[in-house]
Amino acid sequence: MTRATLLTITTPTGTPEAGDPGFVVSDFATPQVRVTDLSVTRGDGVFETIAVIDGHPQALEPHLARLAHSAELLDLPAPALDVWREAVRAGVADYLTRNGGGDAELYAKLIYSRGVEGSNRPSGWLFVDLGEDFSQARLGIRVVALDRGVRHDVAATSPWLLAGAKTLSYAVNRAAQREAVRRGADDVLFVSSDGFALEGPTSNVVTLKDGVVRTPDIDQGILAGTTQAAVFDFFTTRGLRTEFAPLTLDDVIAADAIWLVSSVRQAAPVTHLDDREYPVDAALTADLNAYLLARTE
Repeated sequence: MTRATLLTITTPTGTPEAGDPGFVVSDFATPQVRVTDLSVTRGDGVFETIAVIDGHPQALEPHLARLAHSAELLDLPAPALDVWREAVRAGVADYLTRNGGGDAELYAKLIYSRGVEGSNRPSGWLFVDLGEDFSQARLGIRVVALDRGVRHDVAATSPWLLAGAKTLSYAVNRAAQREAVRRGADDVLFVSSDGFALEGPTSNVVTLKDGVVRTPDIDQGILAGTTQAAVFDFFTTRGLRTEFAPLTLDDVIAADAIWLVSSVRQAAPVTHLDDREYPVDAALTADLNAYLLARTE
C-alpha cells in the first residue's frame, strides 16, 4: 500500500479563485505528469525538500523563499507562496491522518515546473513521504573532493549556468555521488577549478577550526543552506564564532572537524576527506543533530 500523500498544485502561480485553495490531493499510485512537461523532457524547473519532524515542516519559510529565488533565476513566474505553504501543511496533515500519526521523520518535496511545452502554464506537485534512515550517516561519513569544473566566481561571470539555483537538473549531482561510491566513499565535496571548496551535491559544508565555525561564501554559486543557518545558530549558542568565508580545499583539509549538513539528513560528521582521517566529537554532533531535529519552524 502506498503511504505517500501527493498534492497537485492547481494554482502554482498567481491567485486562486475565491474558495479554491489552489491545490488538490491526488492519487499517488496513478500517473500525474504529462510526458511533454518540461520537468520531464528538459529538467526545466526547481524543487525544494523539507524535513518534517513530529508533524512540523522545518524551516518552511526559508525553503519557500529559496523556491522563489530559484524560480527567479530560471525566469519562471513567481510561485504563489501562500498556496505552496498551505499545500505543505495540508499534505503533512493528510499523511499523518492516513498513516496513524507517529513520530517518524518525513519529508515534503515541492516540484515547480515550467509546464507542458508550448502551454505557457507552469505546473507543480508536492508529496509527503517517509524519509530514509540516516542514523548511520549522522555518526560519520567518508567524503571525496571532486572538481566541479567551474571557477568559484561562476555565479558572477556566467549567471546562465544557474549556479545557486535548486533546479531539477540533478544528473551531474547524481553522477558525482556514484563516483564517490566507486571510490569507496559516501558523499562528495565539490571543489572549483581554481581550488575553492563549494558544497556537496545535496549539502553544505561546515568546518570547525581553532574555535571558529565556517562555511563557504554563498556568492560562489552555492545554494544557500537552510540547515546551515540553523547549524550556525547552534554553534553560536555554544559561544563559538561563525562566519562565511572563501574556503580553499586546503582550508577545509586543515579543519579540526567537518560536517556536511542538509535538510533531511541533518548533520553528518566527516570521518575521512579523501585520504585524511578526522576525529568525530560524537557528543557534540549528537547535540547538534538533537538541536536540528527539535526545530519547529
